[in-house]
Amino acid sequence: MQIFISGSLAYDRIMDFPGKFSDHILPDKIHILNVCFMVNGLTEKHGGTAGNIAYSLSLLGEKPLILATAGKDFDRYEAWLVSHGLSLDGIRKIPEEFTSGAYITTDTMDNQITGFNPGAMKYPSQYQIPKPNPGGEALAIVAPGNLDDMLIYSRRYKELNIPYIFDPGQSIPALSPDALSEMISGSQLLISNDYELEMIKKATGIKNSDLLDRCRAIITTLGEDGSLVLNQKTTVKIPSTRPAKVVDPTGAGDAYRAGVIKGMVMKKTLTESARIGATCASYAVEHYGTQEHHFSQEAFWTRHRDSFGV
Repeated sequence: MQIFISGSLAYDRIMDFPGKFSDHILPDKIHILNVCFMVNGLTEKHGGTAGNIAYSLSLLGEKPLILATAGKDFDRYEAWLVSHGLSLDGIRKIPEEFTSGAYITTDTMDNQITGFNPGAMKYPSQYQIPKPNPGGEALAIVAPGNLDDMLIYSRRYKELNIPYIFDPGQSIPALSPDALSEMISGSQLLISNDYELEMIKKATGIKNSDLLDRCRAIITTLGEDGSLVLNQKTTVKIPSTRPAKVVDPTGAGDAYRAGVIKGMVMKKTLTESARIGATCASYAVEHYGTQEHHFSQEAFWTRHRDSFGV
């Protein structure tokens, strides 16, 4: 089955500050803030919603197509994707821009200051989604990324009758209520965390029951408390899968989405797919970074059976 993943590609550049930000910010001078934090060093990780989801799917034996943009510094990331058997055909390079980058500084109290350069993500990827071959199957996810891509691809999937997952995430504040409503309508699945779902409902004025008139199902992730799968008839609570250790929850949501997609490709029910998502997320939290986890097929399905008995 062809899997399309639109979203972002980014470098996450992570820095640790060996102190507390609050010790260096004078409250009575906040209106003329001018501070410099000397960090211990910088670690560069591969990230972005499309890259993260595609990476976990590659571990699950799938070869999705990433639809995104990248910049003139993409060579290291490109080599990483190729090493995992992922195609570059859907990635548009913008030679005058840098690949999107998040610059994250964390102090000893886990407070964070982040600067984000959208770089190449300012441009749509402009991939022409082909009409599936007769008898061919496809599945897509519209994840946070270039806003034009999100709207154009969702329209194209509906035109071609390709089922798609809508995952607005951090793009919610930038999307108009009309655009949000349009992309939800006709989607196979709306997926978000509980805070994002409230943002969606506030922005659009649509209640849960009305959302389910527009999409077939809703998955709401709840962090370590698992997730909820809702359709017109039922609400099912999915527990989280116990990881070997918890190091960094960043990227668990994207790994969860990869597991859900894998389940859908396998023709599993949405409840079963969400359980696969929970298992995949458990690997992501065991490592610092969003594409640092790894597993064999045997290890994955053993953990899944141990967690859910199936």
